[in-house]
Order: sequence, then C-alpha cells, then structure tokens
Amino acid sequence: MIAPTVRAQSASSDGGQGQQTDTSNQDGATAPGAVEDIIVTGFRQSLENAVAEKRLSNQVVESVSAEDIGKLPDASIAESIARLPGLTSQRVSGRSNQISIRGFAPDFSTTLLNGREQTSTGDNRAVEYDQYPSEVINQVLVYKTADASLIGQGLSGTVDLRTIRPLEYGKRVLSIGGRGTYADLGKLNAGSDDKGYRVNATYVDQFFNDTLGVSLAASYLHEPYQIQEFNSWGYAQTADDNDVIGGSKSYVTSTVLKRMGLQGTVEWQPTPQLKMTLDGFYSDFNDDQVKRGIELPLGYGANGTSLLTGATVEDGLVTSGTFNDVEGVVRNDSFQRKAKLYSFGYNTTWHDDNGWTAQLDLSYSRTDRQEIVLESYSGTGYGAGNGATDDIGFTTSQTGTVFTHTLDYSDPSLILLTDSLGWGGDTKQAGYYNDRDIKDEINQYRLEVEKETFGSPISKVRFGMNYTKRTKRLTPTQYFLTLADGSSEAVLPDQYRLDPTSITYLGLGPILSYDPRDLLYGGIYSRVVNNSNDVVSTAFRVQEDVMTTYLQGNIDQPIGASTLTGNIGVQAVFTEQKSSGLVYNGTTFGEVMRGDNYVDVLPSLNLSLRLPTQWVFRVAVARQMQRPRMDDMRAANKYSYNAAEGILTGEGGNPYLRPIRSNSADFTVEKYFGNTGYLAIQTFYKDLKSFVYTQEAPFDFSGYQLPTGITEDDLVSRIGRNSVPVNGDGGSIYGAELAGTLQFGELFGELDGFGATGGLSYTKTKIRPSPGTPAEDIPGYSKWVANGTVFFEKWGLNVRGSVRYRSSFVGELSGFGAQRVRRRARDETIVDAQIGYDFKAGPFENVSVFLQGQNLTDEPFVTINGDNQREVIDYQTYGRRFLAGASLRF
Repeated sequence: MIAPTVRAQSASSDGGQGQQTDTSNQDGATAPGAVEDIIVTGFRQSLENAVAEKRLSNQVVESVSAEDIGKLPDASIAESIARLPGLTSQRVSGRSNQISIRGFAPDFSTTLLNGREQTSTGDNRAVEYDQYPSEVINQVLVYKTADASLIGQGLSGTVDLRTIRPLEYGKRVLSIGGRGTYADLGKLNAGSDDKGYRVNATYVDQFFNDTLGVSLAASYLHEPYQIQEFNSWGYAQTADDNDVIGGSKSYVTSTVLKRMGLQGTVEWQPTPQLKMTLDGFYSDFNDDQVKRGIELPLGYGANGTSLLTGATVEDGLVTSGTFNDVEGVVRNDSFQRKAKLYSFGYNTTWHDDNGWTAQLDLSYSRTDRQEIVLESYSGTGYGAGNGATDDIGFTTSQTGTVFTHTLDYSDPSLILLTDSLGWGGDTKQAGYYNDRDIKDEINQYRLEVEKETFGSPISKVRFGMNYTKRTKRLTPTQYFLTLADGSSEAVLPDQYRLDPTSITYLGLGPILSYDPRDLLYGGIYSRVVNNSNDVVSTAFRVQEDVMTTYLQGNIDQPIGASTLTGNIGVQAVFTEQKSSGLVYNGTTFGEVMRGDNYVDVLPSLNLSLRLPTQWVFRVAVARQMQRPRMDDMRAANKYSYNAAEGILTGEGGNPYLRPIRSNSADFTVEKYFGNTGYLAIQTFYKDLKSFVYTQEAPFDFSGYQLPTGITEDDLVSRIGRNSVPVNGDGGSIYGAELAGTLQFGELFGELDGFGATGGLSYTKTKIRPSPGTPAEDIPGYSKWVANGTVFFEKWGLNVRGSVRYRSSFVGELSGFGAQRVRRRARDETIVDAQIGYDFKAGPFENVSVFLQGQNLTDEPFVTINGDNQREVIDYQTYGRRFLAGASLRF
C-alpha cells in the first residue's frame, strides 16, 4: 500500500460528511502542541496519524490509516478495524467480515463510505467488509459518540471508510503490489486450491497548477480458504436422562474468494472558494464454496437412543458408545454468493472570506446479490430402512465428536443418488436448490450551510437537511431436486465422479465426491418448485424515506490556559417506512403493504476540556437510535399446524416496528505525549429505552389456507398464536476501555524503534431480550475484549506481532435455507505476525517486501450447546495462512 503524505487531521473532527476537510481549520485544532504536517512513511508515523486524529476530534473516535491496513496481517479491512479498542469481529469461513462495537451486534452500527450511507450485501443493514479491498481505503474512522451533523450514525458506533483525496495528497505517485497466499490445511476437496494471490495498483496525480486531482485504485483478489468442520445436530436425552450426541452434519469446505475492486476520485478546485469532488467505487465479489461430508442421524434419528449400545457416561454426558443400524447421508453441497456493489458520490463545497460555507452532497449506492445453495443427497437406498446400515462408534470431547464406521462411503456401487431418509415425503427428493436474490438501493441528498461566528463560546453554526431513500428486497426461489428420469435412486455416472474426499479428521474415511452443479446442468437432476408458505413468507420488500434536519453549534472557549471545545446540536428525523410481502388471502397469495411513520428528536452534546499539560477530558451525552433489522420488518408470516393443541401457529415480521432508542453518555480521560502516543480511559453507558424482542400473541388465522393434509375438523379453533418482533423495554449496557499507543524510544532512547498499541475493554449488559425475563447476553456481546500489537520499526526493517482476544459471545451463523441461527461461541485468541523490509536506496529503492502469518496458533471457532462447554455444536478449524508479497512505488 502506498504511504501518502497527508495532514494528520485528514477527516472532519466534528463528524462532517461527504467532502473530507483538513481539521487544522476545525474546532480543537488550537490544542497545545498540535502538529501541522506529518509525512507518513511507516507504521510508526501512521500510529502518530491516528493519535493526532483522536486528540483533535471532538468525538470519541478510533482510527486506522492506510499504512495500518496495507501492512498489518489482514484478510479484510475488518481484521484491522477489529484491533481498535472496544471493537471485535466474528470469523465466518475463516475470515472476519463484520464488526461488533462495544458489545453490540453488527446490526447496531452503520458504515459510511466517504461520509455517505452504504448498502449491504447481507440480508440486513450490517456491511460485510470483505466487499471493500483494503488497498483502496486510505483511512477508517470509528465514531463512538453521536454528532448532530453525522448522518446515518449507529447506536453502538459509526464506521466511516475514507478514500484518498488527490489534491490534499499533493503529489504524483504510482504504486503497484502483489502477494501470494498459502493455506496450510491443504487441498481438502477435489479441484480446490491451497494457494492464491492478490494484486493492486494505485495512481494519484494533480494537474493544472494543482487545481485538478485524480486518484485511481484497483485491486484483484483470488484466494482460497479451507475449513474442517464438525457440526452436531444437538444433544438428545437417553432413557436415563443423560445427554448424547443427536446427530452430525460435518463437512470439509473449500472456498475460492474472487473480488475485483475499483475506486476513483476526481477533485476540481477552479477557485480557492469552490471545490467539486466526484467519487466512484465498484466491487464484483464471488464467494464459491464446495462442502462435502456425511450426515449421521444418531440420538435424534428415527429410532432415538434405543439403538445406543456400550455407552460410557461422565457427569450426565455420554462420551462414547455405538449407534447401531445408522443410515448416513453423504452430502455434496455447493454455496455460491455473487455480489456487485456500486457507489457514487458528488460533492460541491463553497466558502467565502466572511465565514460562510455551503455544501451540496449527492450519492447513490446499490448492491445486487445472488446466493445459491445447492444440496445433494446420497445414501445406500431410497427411504428409511431400505438400504445398508452402519454401526457408528463415537467419542465425544470438548473438541467435538470423532467416529468409527464399517461401510465404504466412497463406493459408487453402494452410495447412490437418492433420498435415503425420506426427507421429501411424497417427493423423491435427491437434493434441494435455494436461490436468494437481494437488491439494496440508497439514494441520498444533502444540503448544508455553516457560518463562522468569529467569537466564543460558539465558534460556528451549522444547519443542514438530508433526505435518504432506501429500498431493500429479498426474493427467495426454492426447488426440490429430483432425479430427471423419475426414479427413486441412481448410480452416479462415471463422468461426474471426482477423487474421494477424506474426512479422516472425524474418523469417517473417504466419501463419494462430485459437483452437484454438474449433475443439475447435465440433466441428472430436475427442479420442482417449492411454493410453500415457509418459502413465500421469507420474502420482503422494505422501503424507508427518511428526512433529517439538524442544527449544530461548535464550541471553542478559552478557560484560563485551557480550551473547551466541542459541539451541541439536535437532529429531527422524520421516517416513513413501508413493507410489502405475499400473504395468503383465502384463494391465492396476494401482496399486502403495511407501514408507519414517526419522528425522532435526537439531541447531542460533545465537550472536550484540553489542558496545556496535554490532558484531555471528554464528556458526551446523546439520544441515539438504531433502526430494526429489515427482515424483522417484513409484512408476511409463515404458519403450520400444531397437532398437540389443534391450532395454527406461526411467525412473521412487523412492518410497524420502531427503532431501538438509547440515552447514552460517555466520559473519557486522555493523556497525550505529543503525537507519538497516548493513554486513555474511556467509559460509556447506554440506557436502552426500547428494544426489539419476539413475542407470541393470539392471532386470527381465518381465511388462511390450511396446511396440506389438515382439515377444519382437525382445528379446535381458527384462533391460534403468532410470534412477531415487537418493541419493549430494553435495559442497559455499560463498560470501560483502556487504550493506548506508546513508542518506547520516547521513554528510553535505547528502545528507539520499539512500541506497542492496543486496548482492553470490559462491558456489562443488563439488556432483557424478552419482557419479564432476566438480562442475558445479546448477539455480538463479549464481556472482555483485548487487542495489542508490539512492533519494531527502524533502518527499513519492520516486525510486528498482533493478538486479538474476545471472551465468549452469542454468534450468528447461517442455518438451513441460509437463515440466521444464534449459538454461544467460546472465547478465542487470534495471533498474527509480519516481518518486512523497505529499501530506502540502491537498485531496489522504494521497494517493500514482507511476509505475513495469520492465525498462527490455528485457533478454532467453537460453538456450544447453551452454556455447556462439553457439548460442542460447531468446531471449525481454519488452519494457518501465510502471505508473501512486495510493493513498488514510483
């Protein structure tokens, strides 16, 4: 990554959006000891950049610059952001792609690009960061407190990704780079890779006496990920009330991640008073997974635990034994996710010599995503009890369960294409096809006027209006896969057979392997559409029209030798939301549209007392809100027959759902050592006045079509129950963060070049996810989060080691039909390292070489059954990753 020459204060210190500005002209820039210019030439200087950003900001903010992202071990921007104090991430498929801030799930924060709201590739609002190449991002700002002029802010925090401003950069540069990647788990599936690469280039230049600036960046990634996974269905109970593994669905997964990212900026400043900026970003993302394994029905199988023999029990858990007559299902599945993200922004800023500034900002963001999950089933015969069975021995421990077996699951004459357990009922289901199409679109228009007062305590007054229109829709299309000739079972044709896949890490040996997509495209499978209510009810289309007006005064007041800076302001947010979906009207599915409108008034205050001794004391109070998940706002609901009670029960969305609202307060104490380092204690308290939880209530199903096979005589009443998300009391969450950056050479000359940066966070939650219930952990919450980097950088040599730790948390995983599933995850510690050398002179001048190692301790991702540490649900091993590369700067 290039090492740009920038102002240390490269983004607005008071939350301004759209056009990036030099904060040396912002409130707080008069702080004693402020540094005007910093030449960023390495990791040490990039840390100084972050220290200056934090010091001069009027909000509680964390930041990371291009040098951090470009040179620290990272699979995505999320890896680097997760090292900031109070932030952490959850790994998915071996890489971090979403961020939790201060104990909240990713849905409680928002992400901006150059100050503008962005669409997401996920089902909801949370941005997945692997969509953004780190090479095209110059700086990341994480605002932890509210600001009246910050549009689209989240409740837990706001992440703003910033690209290079070519006029501010100030000189011509061309940088190219590349690196190779190696995954040490090897090639787990036939046709997969354990090696990949990434290449990138950046060009920045200025023309016409530095009145026109251009920056262009491109990045292409082609990298593999390999995963060994144990997954349990859960834990059944024996006749003696002991827990035993209920079943296993374990895979080896091979992923190829391809991404093309393009970014460009054109700045034109025809006069000193007028500047126009055009930004563009494009990402083409393809995540292609192949998953192969065996599904074993054990304690939850058709015979329950009656066929369990030789059981060994330890403290209420069957740790070993044998299940007899097991019919396993060989799985060959594929998961393909394609997404294209478009983002454009235009900004015009004008100012005069009398302190007036006006700004117009227009932006558009769009995401098109298609996700196809193809499941394929094989077994020894069609239907339960009709094929060869196996005796499955098992041993359960805190790393999952390993097995013994007798059948050869790689024998194509034994393992047939079929529905071996009769999952399809009357449909001879040999697989399943789930196509989920998501469109997300944001149009944003903003006008702002500000006036410097040239006085105190209010140094500047800012007024603005912002209109945002967002539309997001999910369209699911699902099919049963049957054999095209109508038969119940078939031998896999020779031309589709691949080398057997080894799952010996679970003791199950090789299995029959093929690409299910080849069978579908080759005419072996036919698709039978599934139009059941369960499918139709997951679709949604949500539209939000939001008008935000804001008024803010910036504070700059000398108090003796100290200075009080900050801002006071208020937002008025006018929201109209609509949700449409398909609901059965008695004869067919018809579209309904429901919605609501409401107003939120959000005052905020940020104060920073800056002492001449380089101490800064900050206080921030605000009313904040976070809009609900979009799938929670869907209009449709699904339902089924409850045979035990003779009624219909269902679940759905709530188009009248209101935001989660909080009264928030922060207090921080910071001690700075120039711009080379700082130590800080940051505390926060959020009193959630409302929350979203699921509530079951009586519901009239009159007019709804009865499920297949159910008649009116089966119903006690048409009055059943329906579970929907509703607003209710929330609770509180509070915590403290210790953060700091120290360059040891400032303390002891002998240690010049050595330093450390990091943080430790403690968070306590008293949020009640359901009314009248005790407080419990919400998704994304970890009580303890710690991260740290120790480095040496001198004489062109740079060496770093980084550690990230988070305590146990409730994570969100993808379940059946790509629906979210929440599970308790164990604590984890991730260790990364890097060594590199920058050539300062000679024939290799301006060349940098580096070697990186990720997940060096091979830390697994583990989820458990409730709080029982011995009952593992998921045990995923990602292996270590090694990267070697070089960059050249002209």
